[in-house]
Amino acid sequence: MTTDRTKPDAAPRQMHLGLFLQGAGHHVSGWRHPNAEAGSENFDLLRRVTQTAEAAKFDMVFLADGLTSAVDAHPSMIARFEPLTLLSALAMVTERIGLAATASTTYGEPYHVARAFASLDHLSGGRAAWNVVTTSYARTANNFSKAHPAHDERYAVAEEFVDVVCGLWDSWDDDAFVKDKTRGVYADPAKVRILDHAGRYFNVKGPLNIPRSPQGHPILIQAGSSGPGQDLAARRADVVFTAQQDIAEAQSFYASLKQRVAGFGRDPASVAVMPGFLPVIGRTLKEASAKLFELDQWTPIASAMPLLEERLGHSLASYDLDGPLPDLPVSDQLRSRAELLTALARREGLTIRQLALRVAAGRGHHMIVGTAADVADRMQAWFEGGAADGFNVMPPFFPEGLDDFVREVVPLLQERGLFRTAYAGTTLRDHLGLARPGPEEPVSRS
Repeated sequence: MTTDRTKPDAAPRQMHLGLFLQGAGHHVSGWRHPNAEAGSENFDLLRRVTQTAEAAKFDMVFLADGLTSAVDAHPSMIARFEPLTLLSALAMVTERIGLAATASTTYGEPYHVARAFASLDHLSGGRAAWNVVTTSYARTANNFSKAHPAHDERYAVAEEFVDVVCGLWDSWDDDAFVKDKTRGVYADPAKVRILDHAGRYFNVKGPLNIPRSPQGHPILIQAGSSGPGQDLAARRADVVFTAQQDIAEAQSFYASLKQRVAGFGRDPASVAVMPGFLPVIGRTLKEASAKLFELDQWTPIASAMPLLEERLGHSLASYDLDGPLPDLPVSDQLRSRAELLTALARREGLTIRQLALRVAAGRGHHMIVGTAADVADRMQAWFEGGAADGFNVMPPFFPEGLDDFVREVVPLLQERGLFRTAYAGTTLRDHLGLARPGPEEPVSRS
């Protein structure tokens, strides 16, 4: 494995920005705002906001995904396009912005995932990124012919799954497809690598039936903050999405993750830590607070509670909503998110009702309410204070929530030298300051 993928003579450190793309907005009631255009199935909206993010020089747009649906789910998740299909369409109407999507290691096959993301990387000219998830919710098994594994086994599967995918991405040398008409040789047989993987969970012969992609390997993103999740991120990820609620919590995670990265023989600077945050922007703090209050007023507790219970992994039906969050057993679902939310409730003395409304706004991510300067100040403090390398921006509703951020906050970050004014390259690796990796030696897990 390449140990240091940062480019030599790198430019001064600047933050990375991703747009967390959810068509109905991130606030559970964002779609109800009079200026909102709702719909994760609304391609015209998704196209326009992606182009807005590209015009603002964001590193990437990111699509979360799930393999279930329910009428009481978050509106952005009830109905949505299959993400690789959507990103392929967005690749045709954009030029530079990275295109990232979730794909499950628990309910997928390495060959399919490797082929899909390699294809997206070719179609987009080197802008693909895979968000590696293990799928937390046991109900997903109802849509597949398999049992739902326990937390730590899901990560054991993921470790092997990612190794196989990376091995498949290296099936061909960069110059293997010679297409020599004179000799009648289309692909040089000396430049193919047969993976022949035989492991605990997967047996995959290879090779992948697509040339090595423009980035060599599409960018790898990881979002789990549990111990096994951090280990997978430290060994493999280029970007880590997180959900810390305050700067001290974020600094602790950042230091721990970077230390783990170094422990795997990698340069800590080659992994970008990007917390999610939801900005609510007004001309004054009072105006921004009123905007959030309005959104919260449209949020019945019946809509907020399923989101909280899903992240805690437990029902709270028997508890007083205006009482404190009880001590709950460790969840086998979103273990790290449950820990972060519990810490938030304890730190701020939140009732169950207050915590549910907080989750309804940003699903446990950090929220910034204030003027554009307040938002930029908070981002700068985290970025310069060892808490983040960038941020995954989560507008409460679209397109106005993103428009406010792009029009008012991005110029402040640029004036302070904290964010780019132009793309320096064409690939997502270029945006992240990462060199193109060479082929890896296969990882043996037999």
